[in-house]
Amino acid sequence: MLHAGQARNAYVVPPMTVLPRPLFVRAFEIPGNGWVEPHSHPWAQFTYATAGVIEIDTPLGRHLLPPHYAMWIPPDMPHAVSTRECVAFHSLYLDAAAFGPQPPRAGAMLCVTPLLRELVAATAELPVDYDTHGPDGELVCLIMDRIRRLRTAPLSVPMPRDARLLKIARALHVDPGDPRSLDDWASQVGATRRTLSRLFRQDTGLSFVEWRQALRLLAALPLLEAGAAVSVVAEQLGYASVSAFIAVFQARFQVTPGVFARTRQLEGKRDLPVALPA
Repeated sequence: MLHAGQARNAYVVPPMTVLPRPLFVRAFEIPGNGWVEPHSHPWAQFTYATAGVIEIDTPLGRHLLPPHYAMWIPPDMPHAVSTRECVAFHSLYLDAAAFGPQPPRAGAMLCVTPLLRELVAATAELPVDYDTHGPDGELVCLIMDRIRRLRTAPLSVPMPRDARLLKIARALHVDPGDPRSLDDWASQVGATRRTLSRLFRQDTGLSFVEWRQALRLLAALPLLEAGAAVSVVAEQLGYASVSAFIAVFQARFQVTPGVFARTRQLEGKRDLPVALPA
């Protein structure tokens, strides 16, 4: 879906030097194995995928960004986007001055609430030169207010930069339930287990086991929210048992997968803001 004033190849960065209004919306699909080259701009950006997982690379690191999360990119921060699958992509370009004195932390991963999802979807009808004093302007003010209220995500998945590790990470992104050990992967990418173990910690701050656990938990969130049974999610993501999945999930989020799913579904129906427990 393209918005007013966008070219068909909308994933190319538009040649603007200033925003026409305090908020400029871009929404489009990026195909699988797509790439938005590194760039920066003098306005802030709220980056969010409504479907699919994107990979965002900034000077602060490279991270996976699933539909539950958004990233705050401040003015002039270089960033690039890549995809393994087709992604429905939203970018809200924001006038940092209009946003207020306390924007989110640079590069912050934020929990997107059901209410904000609906507000972002409503921008599909927002013209480029919307009336800042009319209903469209009120919508923009509400969006900015809800972004200010978002909580920092309790879980993130940093992507490694080493080419061998990146090959492993992207394969596991496609299939988080892949049971292969680091020894198995070592023979696949042409490095020793010891080298891969050291590089994983160096590149991501996590061991391979910790990184894969974080990836699996991240992959579990949309499945649970969509109504998948806890047992099905556990099996799909490679857990030895349902109880093992529940234990790991609860240790991270302080709530069981079943309670998480019911809470998200209820909050979505009530159209209330929500964030995972910190």
